[in-house]
Amino acid sequence: MVLVLPAELTQTQASACLAKLLPGVASAATDRVVLDASQLRRFDTSALAVLLACRRAAIALGKRLEVNDMPEQLTRLATLYGVEALLNTPLAAAMPPA
Repeated sequence: MVLVLPAELTQTQASACLAKLLPGVASAATDRVVLDASQLRRFDTSALAVLLACRRAAIALGKRLEVNDMPEQLTRLATLYGVEALLNTPLAAAMPPA
Protein backbone atom coordinates (compact mmCIF):
# COMPACT_ATOMS: atom_id res chain seq x y z
CA MET A 1 0.00 0.00 0.00
CA VAL A 2 1.30 3.48 -0.90
CA LEU A 3 0.17 6.50 1.09
CA VAL A 4 0.92 9.94 -0.36
CA LEU A 5 2.10 12.84 1.76
CA PRO A 6 0.66 16.27 0.94
CA ALA A 7 2.60 19.13 -0.67
CA GLU A 8 2.61 21.01 2.64
CA LEU A 9 3.19 19.41 6.02
CA THR A 10 3.91 21.86 8.81
CA GLN A 11 2.73 22.10 12.39
CA THR A 12 -0.54 23.53 11.08
CA GLN A 13 -1.35 20.41 9.02
CA ALA A 14 0.40 17.73 11.08
CA SER A 15 -2.56 16.51 13.17
CA ALA A 16 -4.95 16.36 10.22
CA CYS A 17 -2.36 14.65 8.04
CA LEU A 18 -1.63 12.04 10.68
CA ALA A 19 -5.35 11.42 11.15
CA LYS A 20 -5.59 10.68 7.41
CA LEU A 21 -2.49 8.48 7.27
CA LEU A 22 -3.04 6.23 10.30
CA PRO A 23 -6.11 4.43 8.91
CA GLY A 24 -4.09 3.68 5.77
CA VAL A 25 -1.27 2.26 7.86
CA ALA A 26 -3.74 0.10 9.76
CA SER A 27 -5.54 -1.14 6.65
CA ALA A 28 -2.45 -2.06 4.64
CA ALA A 29 -2.94 -5.60 3.39
CA THR A 30 0.76 -6.46 3.53
CA ASP A 31 3.45 -6.09 6.15
CA ARG A 32 4.94 -3.17 4.22
CA VAL A 33 3.56 0.36 4.24
CA VAL A 34 5.08 2.88 1.84
CA LEU A 35 4.81 6.63 2.25
CA ASP A 36 5.36 8.58 -0.96
CA ALA A 37 6.94 11.94 -0.10
CA SER A 38 7.51 13.06 -3.70
CA GLN A 39 4.86 15.80 -3.51
CA LEU A 40 6.18 17.26 -0.26
CA ARG A 41 7.42 20.80 -0.92
CA ARG A 42 6.85 22.84 2.24
CA PHE A 43 7.47 21.27 5.63
CA ASP A 44 9.00 21.71 9.04
CA THR A 45 10.10 19.29 11.73
CA SER A 46 6.45 18.38 12.28
CA ALA A 47 6.77 16.29 9.12
CA LEU A 48 9.34 14.14 10.92
CA ALA A 49 6.96 13.76 13.85
CA VAL A 50 4.22 12.55 11.49
CA LEU A 51 6.57 10.08 9.80
CA LEU A 52 7.75 8.71 13.13
CA ALA A 53 4.18 8.40 14.40
CA CYS A 54 3.31 6.40 11.27
CA ARG A 55 6.35 4.23 11.89
CA ARG A 56 5.27 3.56 15.49
CA ALA A 57 1.78 2.64 14.30
CA ALA A 58 3.17 0.32 11.64
CA ILE A 59 5.47 -1.43 14.12
CA ALA A 60 2.60 -1.86 16.58
CA LEU A 61 0.74 -3.69 13.82
CA GLY A 62 3.71 -5.86 12.84
CA LYS A 63 4.39 -3.88 9.68
CA ARG A 64 7.36 -1.94 8.42
CA LEU A 65 7.29 1.58 7.08
CA GLU A 66 9.28 2.88 4.13
CA VAL A 67 9.45 6.50 3.02
CA ASN A 68 10.12 7.00 -0.68
CA ASP A 69 11.27 10.14 -2.46
CA MET A 70 11.82 12.17 0.68
CA PRO A 71 13.03 15.69 -0.16
CA GLU A 72 16.74 16.16 0.47
CA GLN A 73 16.15 18.90 3.04
CA LEU A 74 13.82 16.67 5.05
CA THR A 75 16.41 13.90 4.91
CA ARG A 76 18.96 16.38 6.23
CA LEU A 77 16.60 17.29 9.09
CA ALA A 78 16.17 13.60 9.87
CA THR A 79 19.95 13.23 9.91
CA LEU A 80 20.33 16.26 12.16
CA TYR A 81 17.81 14.79 14.63
CA GLY A 82 19.36 11.32 14.37
CA VAL A 83 16.26 9.57 13.05
CA GLU A 84 17.12 8.99 9.39
CA ALA A 85 17.80 5.28 9.91
CA LEU A 86 14.36 4.85 11.48
CA LEU A 87 12.66 6.03 8.30
CA ASN A 88 14.21 3.41 5.97
CA THR A 89 14.63 5.84 3.10
CA PRO A 90 16.80 4.92 0.14
CA LEU A 91 18.04 8.52 -0.04
CA ALA A 92 18.99 8.54 3.63
CA ALA A 93 21.09 5.42 3.12
CA ALA A 94 22.84 6.95 0.11
CA MET A 95 23.56 10.42 1.53
CA PRO A 96 27.05 11.18 2.79
CA PRO A 97 27.33 12.37 6.39
CA ALA A 98 26.77 16.11 6.82
